[in-house]
Amino acid sequence: MKPMIQLLHFGYHQAMSCIFPVAIFGTLALSGFIHIPILHRYDTVLLILIVVQYLMYRSGLETLDEIKVICVFHFIGLLLELYKVKMGSWAYPEPGYTKFFGVPLYSGFMYASVASFMCQIWRRLRMDMTGWPGLLSSGLLGGSIYLNFFTHHYIPDFRWWLTVLVFIVFWKTWIIYRVRTTTYRMPLTLAFIIVGFFIWLAENIATFFNAWKYPNQSQSWHLVSLGKISSWFLLVIISVIIVAQLKHVKANRATNALQ
Repeated sequence: MKPMIQLLHFGYHQAMSCIFPVAIFGTLALSGFIHIPILHRYDTVLLILIVVQYLMYRSGLETLDEIKVICVFHFIGLLLELYKVKMGSWAYPEPGYTKFFGVPLYSGFMYASVASFMCQIWRRLRMDMTGWPGLLSSGLLGGSIYLNFFTHHYIPDFRWWLTVLVFIVFWKTWIIYRVRTTTYRMPLTLAFIIVGFFIWLAENIATFFNAWKYPNQSQSWHLVSLGKISSWFLLVIISVIIVAQLKHVKANRATNALQ
């Protein structure tokens, strides 16, 4: 009986942590069938997501610090979107008032939703980490991963070398999480893979509802390449590095304040 209760509590916290991602993909799905006369679809999605974020903050579901992290990821995501759309990696075919250089502003929220999930689940499951490699190695690795998303259009793609480095840098790092009174742990790299896989599933849903299109989906929808899981795996690592480092800094400040 206890394992079932633990699983239900774990599932509840996972579901509550996914409110913003679900809001994004739910809005994308519904906006494909329900149209607001004055606004284009992309503008409607942006407006709804801003309202959702505001309501989550006002209701206490998200803290001010979490909102700040989400804004950082929105900016990081928009930079990547602007570059990738320019390079023809994917496209947003529909019109929009809040669309710049072919990229709708709501797209940054898709990256921010990953940060929202990370922040929420960290707080809800009272997460800690052991064996964290530190700011220098994790920061250099995260920066290299992000840079590779841009440079692989001109020089060789180093994603697989970077993936190997991830396992080397984080091989001692474990996530500690708590469900009720019981403490569990898992390798951080396993968490990267799991989250990356679920983002890939969400990406298939989003492209099915024409949130954006890859070149091979211009005529009809096709399953997103399994190779994209590696991209999301690496992107999740950037999210975790930033969130974990911010949590680490905040914990140190709290400790110093008590001394």
